[in-house]
Amino acid sequence: MTDSTAQILSPYDGNGITVRNRIAVAPMTRITATEYGHPTQKMFDYYSRFAKGGFGLVTTEGIYTDKAFSQGYRFQPGLADDEQAQAWAAFNRGTQGQGTRVFAQLMHAGALSQGNVYRSHTVAPSAVAPRGEQMAFYHGDGPYPVPKQMTEAEIEEAIRGFAQAAHRAAHIAGFGGVEIHGANGYLLDQFLSAHTNLRTDRWGGSARGRVQLLVDVVTSVRGSVGKTVPVGIRISQGKVNDFTAKWPGGHADAETIFGALAEAGVDFIHVTEREAWQPAFEGARDSLVTLARRYAPNVTIVANGSLHTAQRMAHALESGADIVTVGRGALANPDLPAMLASGREPREFDSAILQPIASIKDVELAM
Repeated sequence: MTDSTAQILSPYDGNGITVRNRIAVAPMTRITATEYGHPTQKMFDYYSRFAKGGFGLVTTEGIYTDKAFSQGYRFQPGLADDEQAQAWAAFNRGTQGQGTRVFAQLMHAGALSQGNVYRSHTVAPSAVAPRGEQMAFYHGDGPYPVPKQMTEAEIEEAIRGFAQAAHRAAHIAGFGGVEIHGANGYLLDQFLSAHTNLRTDRWGGSARGRVQLLVDVVTSVRGSVGKTVPVGIRISQGKVNDFTAKWPGGHADAETIFGALAEAGVDFIHVTEREAWQPAFEGARDSLVTLARRYAPNVTIVANGSLHTAQRMAHALESGADIVTVGRGALANPDLPAMLASGREPREFDSAILQPIASIKDVELAM
């Protein structure tokens, strides 16, 4: 076993996150729940194989948080009521009993919702139509509609939805941690992005104003789950409908965003880019992973983005990450930790295994 492989497979214990190795399964959209958000055996079989394969951590696909505007896709799982939460409990007991932690990713789709069974229109920080078109492989069709600008009452409702879903995740469903989805163009990222957030109140304006809703959600979720449950947030620049988006303030925005989240008390920040090792901004050298480590020095940093080889995983760990998450590498190799330990070459990813979902690049970005 090489030194880099030994590092990947070494345990990690920090900020309440105790895992047997530093390789985790990235959250990926599966759309295999029931129409009203209950998990299915097909979902459990999908996640169970990664626990059997030795991964230290598995994070679920995005789970919607309320029965108002949060649902993004048809057949997406929810934690919007106790019944949905209870359906996860036996699975989590069994999976975590095998030594793999399972975190719930909590998601509000905002303007990118294209399959909400509870509401017929979408909401967002401002009435700005999202770029691009709905994703056909997730049952979407045509351009995204112009969302309605959220009222303060609706923003407060969304914050409560995250907090209540987090409480269900930790105290009813038995998840080992909570990841707030603040990335990839969904609601919290819509507030973070200058293009989609034209507000002039406390949730808009400068980067510090645009990150405020993320801070409010983190604070509320922490209050709902207590101090013993790890709480983190996923952050990106790229979006499912705008892969090349960048923060307009560059390093200054990174300092503001990561610093505010660290101050709010997150245990971990899950940074995702298309290629995690690439410079975050044109003309600079530091990756977003490196910037997260610099501006959130006491927070666990999780890295994602085409890290499906041992070399790339090791480089991410050397660049400041504590844990790496893999998508296509896990799908092709549900026993990837065991393969790395034995020195076997991982299998190549074949996109055919995703059918009817189209592209792994899109899937990884979506969740």
